[in-house]
Amino acid sequence: GPQNRFELSMYEHPPQGEILRGLKITVNDSDQGANAKFNLRLVGPGGIFRVVPLTVLNEAQVTIIVENSAAIDFEKFKVLTFKLLAIEVNTPEKFSSTADVVIQLLDTNDNVPKFTSHYYIARIPENSPGGSNVVAVTAVDPDTGPWGEVKYSIYGSGADPFLIHPSTGIIYTQPWAILDAEATARYNFYVKAEDMEGKYSLAEVFVTLLDVNDHYPQFGKSIQEKTMVLGTPVKIEATDQDAEEPNNLVDYSITHVEPANVFDIDVHTGEIRLKNSIRSLDALHNITPGGDFTWSLEVQAKDRGSPSFSTTALLKIDITDTEMLSRSPMAAFLMQTKDNPMKAVGVLAGIMAIIVAITVLISTATFWRNKKSNKVLPVRRVVRKRPSPAPRAVRIEWLKFKRTKAAAKFVLKEDPSNENCNNNSLGSTLPPKAPAPP
Repeated sequence: GPQNRFELSMYEHPPQGEILRGLKITVNDSDQGANAKFNLRLVGPGGIFRVVPLTVLNEAQVTIIVENSAAIDFEKFKVLTFKLLAIEVNTPEKFSSTADVVIQLLDTNDNVPKFTSHYYIARIPENSPGGSNVVAVTAVDPDTGPWGEVKYSIYGSGADPFLIHPSTGIIYTQPWAILDAEATARYNFYVKAEDMEGKYSLAEVFVTLLDVNDHYPQFGKSIQEKTMVLGTPVKIEATDQDAEEPNNLVDYSITHVEPANVFDIDVHTGEIRLKNSIRSLDALHNITPGGDFTWSLEVQAKDRGSPSFSTTALLKIDITDTEMLSRSPMAAFLMQTKDNPMKAVGVLAGIMAIIVAITVLISTATFWRNKKSNKVLPVRRVVRKRPSPAPRAVRIEWLKFKRTKAAAKFVLKEDPSNENCNNNSLGSTLPPKAPAPP
């Protein structure tokens, strides 16, 4: 008999142009001729389906085709309901008939888990114990059933000190984690939300460690002894290893000195000066208990954290004036570098480096490399002297005296057989006497 309701179950997002095969709809008009001609159309959500044929004569099988697949979305509509209308064309009465078409949509895993934010920012105190909650992340998958279940995980270089609960998305610290703002003040890593089929999305997490005042100010090694020139301050310095202000800001004070009316200290810079009333060594000599110019001060460095930490140190100050320093430049230099011994070492090292550099420069300019012999030779040419021949012994063979008006004549003759003899030796023989003149 006649039927005015048709139902069908189908998965969301069917292919474009797919026929709804589960619907078996037949429409007919028992009239004859032109009175049996009528049109078909769908009344309801527009543009989702279309009906074929549009015009029927007497009787036809009705086909409904998918027109807009994206609109058939389970997350938007669990049920799609529309009416199939048949209305006569050529009759004045325009008789019509309708039937309800109900489509139950079935869910598919067509959605990716999405985080409620692209990034999450968290702040926790440093030194928090293991297992401390950091931040909770949330991702939503609109799919139903197991497709809508989300599992969380974290990864990245900054994720090592943290864990995440796979179901709740709560990020907390590892049991062994040591969170020190002075070592690492900020962490960032990625959190992943994934469904059962591997569809996932990412968000970034930024964790900042809130600095806790957990360090004492520390004086430098040069705090023990300093030299002060009249009119010039000396400076003490302490550092606080805390990461943020005001925990790492240091104030200075003099906690003990006798007498107390000699020095002033700048609270913020740590500069120690003589009071304005003291302008000479004579004025200082009258105040000094022992008559010398060496003072011992107890100084304090205190941070501005809450609670506040402080450190004290004993400072020895030797006081002099510019006149004493001008008497000896070397003494002035040593006094200036007394507070900083490395400065003196650096100056001496610089002088030695200059001497070595000059020596190398002179050596390089004096010598050159002989490419053939691979030897280092002098630049200038050296003329070697030949050894002088051994002196020849000269023996006076004859010594003649001519008693004439002419000058006396010496006859010298070389003795080739006795070249190396010493004629001045005691064993030498006297020359023979000259013969008598005829």
